Amino acid sequence: MAWQEKLDKTRAGLRNLNAAVPETARGFGALSKAVKQDGTLDYKTKEFVALGISVADRCEPCISLHIETLTKLGVTREEVAEVLGMCIQMGGGPSMMYAAKALECYDELCAT
Repeated sequence: MAWQEKLDKTRAGLRNLNAAVPETARGFGALSKAVKQDGTLDYKTKEFVALGISVADRCEPCISLHIETLTKLGVTREEVAEVLGMCIQMGGGPSMMYAAKALECYDELCAT
């Protein structure tokens, strides 16, 4: 399945979940909004951290959502690759496999 299809499927699943647990969804949305505000770290840096955690936790839907956000922020392939290098160093072989998935996702989403 292409990464864009995965994103669409993820969003559909989240809409379904949000309808089932609206108060929880609103709470999570508020938390998400609060942590994304610029502070000591800017939003791009925070998204790079989120990408690293997504790779380490092997969460493909998270990878696609954070890569999509990073592409909208105008990050370069080289920046993504450097973050993925840190993921590999911290997570070994499994992180290397998911880092490859994250770069594949970036390449596809950046091309559209």
